[in-house]
Amino acid sequence: MSTSDLKTSLQPDPISSALSAHIELVQALEQLRAPIETFAAEVSATIERGGRVFWMGNGGSAADSQHLAAELVGRFERERPGLPAIALTTDTAVLTSIANDYGFESVFARQVEALCRPGDVLVGMSTSGNSANVVRAMERAERLQVYRVGMTGAGGGRLRQCCELWLEVPSANTARIQEAQMLIGHILCDLVEQRAYDAANRR
Repeated sequence: MSTSDLKTSLQPDPISSALSAHIELVQALEQLRAPIETFAAEVSATIERGGRVFWMGNGGSAADSQHLAAELVGRFERERPGLPAIALTTDTAVLTSIANDYGFESVFARQVEALCRPGDVLVGMSTSGNSANVVRAMERAERLQVYRVGMTGAGGGRLRQCCELWLEVPSANTARIQEAQMLIGHILCDLVEQRAYDAANRR
C-alpha cells in the first residue's frame, strides 16, 4: 500500500461520521420528551381556543419554519381541518420594507406587533440562540402575552432567557441541530394533528 493510500484509509469516512453523529443525537432527544409533550399541548390548546402558531428563524431555520407551518395548515399524515400556523419568513414585501425602514433586527418583532394576539404561540428557531431578530421578537411577544417557545442548540444563547419553553438540542453542530429540530417539529405536528383529528371525528 502506498503512502497516499495509507493516508486515505486512515481518514474518517464523512458519510459514516455524519450518520453516526445523527443517530447519536436523535437518540439523545429522548431527554426532551417532557418539553416536546408540553409544546404539543400548548399548541393544541392554543388552536382550540382560536389562537394561532407563528414560526420564525433565519436561513435554514427560516425554511424549517415554513415547512412546519405548512405541515399544520395543510396535512401531516391525517385528513383533518386545516390548523392556523403562519411563518413570519415568507412575505418579501413585509420583510424588506421592515428591514429597510427599521433594520433587519426588527423584521420579526414588527410582524409580531402587528399580527400576534394574547394567547397565541410564537416559535423561534435558532441554532445558536443568539439571532438578534428572533430575540427581539420574543421580547416584543412577552409584552403581548404571547406564549414563547425557543428551539436552539446547546447552551441556548440569549433566546433561552426570553422563552417560557425551551427545547435544547444537545449539539453545537449546525447541521445536526437543524436535523434534530426538524424531527422535533415533525413529532409536534404528529401530536397536534392526532388531537385535531380525534376532535374532528368526535363531532
